[in-house]
Parts: sequence; structure tokens; C-alpha cells
Amino acid sequence: MKTFSVEEITEIVGGMLTKAQDAKITQIAPPLLSDENTLALALGEEEIANLANSKAKAALVPLGVQIDGLTTIEVERPRLAMMKLLNLFYIPPVVNKDIHPTAVVDPSAKLGQGVCIGPNVVVSPNAEIGDNTKILANSYIGSNVKIGTNCFFHPGVNVGDRVKVGNNVILHHGVSLGADGFSFVTENPDNIEQARKDGVIKETEQKHVIYKIPSIGAVVIGNNVEIGANAAIDRGTIENTVIGDDTKIDDLVMIGHNCKIGKGCLIISQVGIAGSCVIGDRVVIAGQAGLADHLEIGSDTIIAAKAGVSKSFPERSIVVGIPAMPRKDFIKQLKTMKDAQELIGKFKKYEPMLSAFEEAHAE
Repeated sequence: MKTFSVEEITEIVGGMLTKAQDAKITQIAPPLLSDENTLALALGEEEIANLANSKAKAALVPLGVQIDGLTTIEVERPRLAMMKLLNLFYIPPVVNKDIHPTAVVDPSAKLGQGVCIGPNVVVSPNAEIGDNTKILANSYIGSNVKIGTNCFFHPGVNVGDRVKVGNNVILHHGVSLGADGFSFVTENPDNIEQARKDGVIKETEQKHVIYKIPSIGAVVIGNNVEIGANAAIDRGTIENTVIGDDTKIDDLVMIGHNCKIGKGCLIISQVGIAGSCVIGDRVVIAGQAGLADHLEIGSDTIIAAKAGVSKSFPERSIVVGIPAMPRKDFIKQLKTMKDAQELIGKFKKYEPMLSAFEEAHAE
């Protein structure tokens, strides 16, 4: 068990110590779940109030918070300090050394130094895996895949042929990289093409043969990317689907073929991005937002949760609603709706007078 003094923890988080009593810290927890050997994390007002009912001797608190009788470590950015502490107490997954006997590694594959391959992993012909990369159980690495150094693939990851993965990439359970894009064509114009062109569907019973468009591109993942469980990123049709350096993608995200995602983006759970979208750098796309195909989203844009994005937006936009619009327009629309409600209320109040007036002046 790891044990730290409050002085050691203060130095690690770069905080300011006010020591009321000594404490040996073996874990971190919210105040109500803390005991004498726990550093209570009181990052917000509710947690700070809960310290009064905590058994903890020491607490991590925002700058300026001091509590009589309690050892406090004040920090300017509590969430950043929490990240450092979680890394301090983090217990990594169990990883076997070298290559597990049940793994199937093609003789033509190239493995760097310190590579670990877990049970039932398949590494296909001509794959290259960089130094110190760890691939856990039941994962599949396709042919001609190139994986960088210091990557960590959790169990059940699937990496399709020709995919390139940078350095320091984390892929969580069930990630799919390089499945074929959802790309099809009919011999004659179908109802989707009619609707896009004319705004109406002319033929509803016409039968179409739907042909699959093969995907001969790949997926390219930059450095320091993290992709959450069961996220799927499809390969490009001709060119590659690209995820930029330092981008973080949450669980259950779907990114379609040919998309280009910039650097330092945050894409939250259940977002769906249709094919051929171009997303700038440092874009935040909140949960359950959906983007239509062939859109361009400028850098430093924020797309709010559940936004239905059907058109492109320039850099530094804040996008809200269904259909998505700039935040100021959305607020203006809400105000208009509120004003309309007030007008309807006034109309109903005076409606009897209006009816009486009309009856009195009817011809």
C-alpha cells in the first residue's frame, strides 16, 4: 500500500499546506467516504460543507479555504491537483510480459523492444508495433498496421488493415479502427438524392439495387490520442480518415469515413460525425451531438450537447440547438418564444372584449 505524508502530497500537487494535525495518507476519496488515512477531496462547495461530517484528518481544498482543526492543502486548480493524485494512486491493469503463448503473431510482423502481447491477440502479416507498446487480450491487429511507441490497447480492440497509430495512444475496450465506411450508391437517383435536390420524394416504391462502395483508404491516429470504449472510426473511401494529435474521444463515438479531426479536440460520448467532415483544432463536441456529412467546423468551436448540426460553422463559434445555430441566435429565439407567450396571455385576457366589440359592430 502506498503511503504519503501531507508534506509529500503538498509538494506533488504544488499546494499550500495548513497543518492542524499529522496524517499518513493511503488513499483519496470524497469527504463522506474518507477515514483518518484518507485525503478528502473537497473540490466544490458541497464537498467543503461535507468536511464537517468527515472522519478525514486532511483535505484537498480550493485556494482560500481553511477549516479549523483540519489539515488542508490549498490548490489553485483543484481538478488539476486531483489528476496528479489519481495518477499517484492509480493501479494499472495487469499486463503479461512479452508474448502470451496463446497469441498468434505472424512471422513477418515486427515487434519493438518491451512489447507485450496478451492472450488470444492476433497480429497480422507485416504489422509493426513500436517499443513498449502493450496490447491486451482478445485484440486484433490487421495487416500492414503501424503502431507507435508506448501505446496501450485495452482488451478487445480491433485495428483494421493499413491503419497507422501514433505514439502514446490509449485505446479502450472494444475500439474499432478501420472498418469500412458506410458508403453506398444506386444505379439511378434514389429518394435521398431526390430529397436533397428537390425537397420532395417523387417515387416511393421504386426498387433500387444498392452497391457497396469499397473503402481503400485507412485511418491515421496522431500522437497522444485517447479513444474511449466501443468508439468506432471508419477508414476513408480513397483518402485517409485522420485524428489529430492530443485529441480525446469518449465512449460510443462514431466518426465516419474521410473525416479530418484536428488537434486537441474533445469529442464526448454518443457523438456521431458523418463522412467527410473537417473539424478544426481544439473543437469541443458535447454528448449526443450529430453532424451531417461534408461539414466544416472551424477551430476553437464549441458544439453543445444534442445539437443537430446541418451546416458548417466558422472558427470560435458556440453552436446550440436543433437545427444547430449560433448561441446568440438560439438565445434570441428563446426570448422571442417567451415574448410570444406573454402576447398570447394578453390576447386571451382581452379576447372577450374583442369578441364583444366585433359583435357590436357587426353589419
